[in-house]
Amino acid sequence: MNPAQAQADDTLVDNSALSFDSKPLRSRDERLAAGKALRERVPLESHAAWSPPENRRNVIDLLEESNQGRIPDLIPLRYGRMVVSPFTFLRGAAALMAYDLSQTPITGERVQACGDCHLLNFGLFATPERNLVFDINDFDETLPAPWEWDVKRLAVSFIVAGRDQSMTQAESLEAAVECVRAYREHLRLYSDMSPLELWYDRLDDRKLIELAPNDKARKLREDLVEKARQRTIEHLFPKLVTDVAGKHRFVDQPPVIYHVADPAVERNIQQGMKEYRMTLSDDRRVLLDRYHLEDFALKVVGVGSVGTRCYVALAYDNDGHPLILQIKEARESVLAPYAGKSIYENQGHRIVNGQRLTHSSTDIFLGWVGGGKDNPMTDFYVRQLRDMKMSLPIENVTPIQLKHYAEICGWTLARSHAKTGDAATISGYLGQKDTFDQAIGSFALAYAKQNEADHAQLVAGIKSGRLEALLVDES
Repeated sequence: MNPAQAQADDTLVDNSALSFDSKPLRSRDERLAAGKALRERVPLESHAAWSPPENRRNVIDLLEESNQGRIPDLIPLRYGRMVVSPFTFLRGAAALMAYDLSQTPITGERVQACGDCHLLNFGLFATPERNLVFDINDFDETLPAPWEWDVKRLAVSFIVAGRDQSMTQAESLEAAVECVRAYREHLRLYSDMSPLELWYDRLDDRKLIELAPNDKARKLREDLVEKARQRTIEHLFPKLVTDVAGKHRFVDQPPVIYHVADPAVERNIQQGMKEYRMTLSDDRRVLLDRYHLEDFALKVVGVGSVGTRCYVALAYDNDGHPLILQIKEARESVLAPYAGKSIYENQGHRIVNGQRLTHSSTDIFLGWVGGGKDNPMTDFYVRQLRDMKMSLPIENVTPIQLKHYAEICGWTLARSHAKTGDAATISGYLGQKDTFDQAIGSFALAYAKQNEADHAQLVAGIKSGRLEALLVDES
């Protein structure tokens, strides 16, 4: 007899037995203790080590394998962006590091991982209320996976970025350790919040400025916020769009942005946008329906995404107000071979759901589209293009600035993981001392050297003629 029937019969119902989830309920103290017990199986110090396994796959082979399905003509541009420095190589080699991370110790606790967690995949962006928040801003590789993988990749990125800016080993290491310290301490705080408190928590621009440690840092953050507020469609539109025979068209700037001369692609885009519309909530459909599609073009973005199919779509309302959407190819996560396939058949759906789960706020036009018998398009997800999106420029960043930024990124990652993982269990494992922080610092130093060696292999592959690289001045 279900509860409704029982109540109809004036039968008392024991509501204490009801639950939204079938998992056994444990207190925070119990979960902290369970996390601490994990140290017996996976000591905190075990995370410090990195050495490539004897059977480690060839770097060039892995890169070429990751090119499968990409646009062949753009692969040289991908290598051209990756070869610039060990840091750009790290950004473009998420699949390689995912393979390596799968060889490292894990506790078994999982979260909705970012999957490509490096320092330039954090930044400012606009909420639907037109406020600015700081959060992770790239979810192409998101998947339920070990929490350790995000922490390790993020820490490594600070070492590699510090080296890229000619910092000493001690200065780079300090930033990486600070990132992990902030993650550990904020995760402990989040473990004591209610689910609603955690879900509502966000780091906005005002808080970011208020927490600046000195006047110089405050000025830097104020300038970043101001630049982000200018990255709206009103400022973006004149740089990307021109008038052709009385119609608005994207400006061709090959190989970075160009029109695709294939009627089949245009038909698929048109059909795909109809399918995308159905993934939006009813109120967002009403908003989208005020616009009509006028032009689209292929646009190369990022480093790791180069060669995948990413389009920009130009739309207008009846009074000529523009909207620019990004339609980005959604491939299987680089974590999938090691963490398991997504429960979502459509990879765009995977990305959108991962972003909604972990983000403090999501774009109002966030949705997905995929293939099928009526539309042979690859899976894609859709969002607005560059809506007040801004990451910290690392060029000429000082050691103290990198350290402060590392703290913010570690804090942000902790909030993201706490939303979908067991913050108390992970926090119990990490403890309140800096043992884990120092271990990850040691790992990050060792892996940064590995990354430099891998980058050198890419350089050698290009010099030998095995790989072709296209260097484009995009300033």
